[in-house]
Amino acid sequence: MGVKSEIPSIPEFYRNQSIFITGANGFMGKVLVEKLLRSCPDLDKIYILLREKKGKDIQTRFNAMVNIPLFERIKKERPGICEEKLVIINGNVKELNLGLSAEDKQLLEEKVSIIFHVAASVRFDDPLKDAVLLNTRGTRELMKMALNMKKLKVLLHVSTTYCNTDKKDIQEIVYPPHADWKKTIEIAENYNDEVLQILTLPYINPLPNTYTFAKSLAEHVVTDMSKGVIPAVIFRPSIVISTVHEPIQGWIDNFNGPVGLLAACGIGILRTMCSDPDIISDFIPVDIAIKALVVAAWKKGTEPEEKQKEITVINSSSSNIKSMTINDIIETGKGYAHETPLNNMLWVPGGSITKCKVWNFMRVIAMHMFPALLIDVLLRLAGHDFSLLRLHRKIYVANMALYYFISNQWQFRNDNFMELQTKILDCDLKDWDYDFSTEDINKYFFNCLIGAKQYLLKEDLSTLPAARRRFRRMLWLDRIVKVLFAGFMIYLYFYFDVSEILMNVLRAIGNYFTNIADI
Repeated sequence: MGVKSEIPSIPEFYRNQSIFITGANGFMGKVLVEKLLRSCPDLDKIYILLREKKGKDIQTRFNAMVNIPLFERIKKERPGICEEKLVIINGNVKELNLGLSAEDKQLLEEKVSIIFHVAASVRFDDPLKDAVLLNTRGTRELMKMALNMKKLKVLLHVSTTYCNTDKKDIQEIVYPPHADWKKTIEIAENYNDEVLQILTLPYINPLPNTYTFAKSLAEHVVTDMSKGVIPAVIFRPSIVISTVHEPIQGWIDNFNGPVGLLAACGIGILRTMCSDPDIISDFIPVDIAIKALVVAAWKKGTEPEEKQKEITVINSSSSNIKSMTINDIIETGKGYAHETPLNNMLWVPGGSITKCKVWNFMRVIAMHMFPALLIDVLLRLAGHDFSLLRLHRKIYVANMALYYFISNQWQFRNDNFMELQTKILDCDLKDWDYDFSTEDINKYFFNCLIGAKQYLLKEDLSTLPAARRRFRRMLWLDRIVKVLFAGFMIYLYFYFDVSEILMNVLRAIGNYFTNIADI
């Protein structure tokens, strides 16, 4: 306790500090900004990097960022704090010098004392050039600027637990590089797209996609450029999903990971999936990850000078704390459909998981494509332009892109993550304790589904009684359709050459998927 008392509390450490955040408009970035404003209100400024996107200027994007339910609590408790503390910096991580003007670059170098590098493209199918320029070169450009920051106390780089998937047991260390990051940046800058497309698969091997490859190289950018100069943390979250508590339960802004599965099951569009059902899904609630991330920066910034020279790696994972298999998540989604049915449900939740790609493909045809085709015809007749068939095609492609991750099991060692929790001062436990072990996992996923209903699908909870009545009607319709379908198949069996019909159908579907890679 004597040693602890000499260390400043977390709010004290961040008091009067100027913080630079890349990726502030992303999922983790928004939660990070909100948490810092709410629990460290005496910080000086938070500089957030924003760029124009899809015709929207940075002020418009900033307004959209803070005018969401996530920020309602802080704006109610501390009116005007967003305008007072948040400073927009026009820039782009994908550009040299982060796309900063000379004035903004000088401002950041003079003022900033803490950096959270959260920005990244998380698309698995990005071309090698795009993934490297944003995730790897962008990190280099940030590090170059950080080296000129005289007040810098700590830099925290957000990576991913999946950037070393060629190993099954992943420790909290920086592994040998999969390629030379300097040469890789040169290749991305100088080679044309056609050559890079040919080089990509052999070049990123043994990693599965350009995202994990570029993020693994970014770790080495941070390691090499910070060595002995910048106190640095590499923070590796696993699959980041809905909030468990703060500032509101179940908040999320994307369909990635287990919550996407829950929503797809709840809507009734996911009837089959190719995966190993017994794979444990490693996820981390975003508010848990953000607390740990801020605590990690505090811990690194308050360490003795000699220890600060050593880079800290933290695997923010939960499979050894709370474990659920992929099958558990699917069944949970189907089970909660009775209590929290979605307004836009297309069919009663059902279906299952299979390891066999061929069997999955046949089920996709029977349970996804045929019903989607029928619904699309009805929608066209009713004058609607929505295509469920196109949506199911994208779901199939996404399933295949994720297959590597949902058919392999890794063990993410998180000793540093767990030990860090024990370093939190008693006075900080109320706001910063991130213990997830005591949470009721079923209740958490129930809140995740409620959150998906509210924040992703924009459904009002007051409509739940009507949604439940509709669910009961659809349940009866589902039973009737199954009986009619069984009768129809028996009729076909006795009166037609079923094998010839099936072959013709399979040929038609095969033609449909011929250009699937072009989506």
